[in-house]
Amino acid sequence: MRKPLLATMTAVLSLSMLAACGSNGNEGAENTAGNASGSANTAVNEGASGGEAALSGSIKVLTHRTDYINDGTMDRYLKKFQETNPDAKVEFEGLTNYATDIKTRLTTGETGDVLMIPSGMPASDLPKYFEPLPDSMFDDVYFADNSAFEGKRYGITTGVNTQGIVYNKKAFEKAGIAKAPTTLDELYDAAKKLKDAGIIPLYMNFGAQWPMGTWGDGSAFYVAGDGDLTTKMAADPAPFQEGNAWGILAKIGRDFIENGWVEKDLYTNNWEMSKGEVASGKAAMYFLGNWVIPQVIGAGAAAEDIGFVPFPYDNSGKLNAPLGGDYMIGVSANSKNKELAIAWTDFFVKESGYVADSGFMPILKSEKAESPQLAEFQAANPTFIEGLPNNDKFAEIANKAQIGIGTGNYIQDLLLSKDLKAGLDELNKKWAKAKTDLGY
Repeated sequence: MRKPLLATMTAVLSLSMLAACGSNGNEGAENTAGNASGSANTAVNEGASGGEAALSGSIKVLTHRTDYINDGTMDRYLKKFQETNPDAKVEFEGLTNYATDIKTRLTTGETGDVLMIPSGMPASDLPKYFEPLPDSMFDDVYFADNSAFEGKRYGITTGVNTQGIVYNKKAFEKAGIAKAPTTLDELYDAAKKLKDAGIIPLYMNFGAQWPMGTWGDGSAFYVAGDGDLTTKMAADPAPFQEGNAWGILAKIGRDFIENGWVEKDLYTNNWEMSKGEVASGKAAMYFLGNWVIPQVIGAGAAAEDIGFVPFPYDNSGKLNAPLGGDYMIGVSANSKNKELAIAWTDFFVKESGYVADSGFMPILKSEKAESPQLAEFQAANPTFIEGLPNNDKFAEIANKAQIGIGTGNYIQDLLLSKDLKAGLDELNKKWAKAKTDLGY
């Protein structure tokens, strides 16, 4: 479903608030990444099993990538893993609404052996649920400390992302749009032309819920130009304002809904169907991360027909874009086969091909991803803002206030509230009470 990851595109992408985005997709430098991680994988195996490279036994992996389970991609990864660990068995369980369901699983202990770490989890909670990972796994890795607590690392990023407008060039052409929008006025003008041409301007995926984070916590930090925004929010009794990043994003989202520039059926989860709609040109745009690009291509679009540009949230022409990590992945503290679980985790992020298949940037700093879409994005010269992990107090306040960071549910309420100020005031009311109750 959102961490996050691109500091200059060579420094690559990060952030917990962006992590919710990575809910399906990837492409990159698979062979090189595999070579780079070979020694690290051996180190994990040998360190855990007394010199025996091959591991055996069974583990269960919980994932948000239900599509990769259904189409056999996960089985392909397992087959590759079993080339060096022939007696290892891995069972995959997909959670359709991962961001919400995993929080319930954590309370019941039904977390399997390997799982994506929920975005918004306070760092102090990591030792309760996750096993510390070997330091050798983090050599040359971006965002190595994004899931760390008291000197121990509990999660490793599954990919590096940026975020913006993914668009179908054929749909733009049909609507008479000469170029991708670089200002908010141009974005609105494009939306009007697309609607007039009988094309859904932007598939918001309101009903799927988790994509709604791009209209709030997934984007506020870079629109504000502050990678450490959550620290400031934790100290603010009323951080949700019309004039700041939260209000800017919400107003744009509300404008798209009110003008009929999004899908008509807001409340149905049409996530999988929407990829085919964008691929065919029935819908023109997504406001999501680069990870969705290979999914649109996989749904039938020609690669050359899909473009990617920064999200034009104002008319300045000088835009920020995020650099963030996708979901962090970790090993359950309750795992009965931690050696195998750690080995799988290291293999999965460095050798399986998941990073490339999902459209992410590589997690290894020494590797580069090249695609025409990322080249187009870079050509717009955005200022990349690297998001920092969520401040612990911020996470505690949000949880206490029942503001679902990473889930998108409160963004749904905000975009459909009677008016924007009323919606923001309601969030501030909850925030201030939670802050007071916690003694912050």
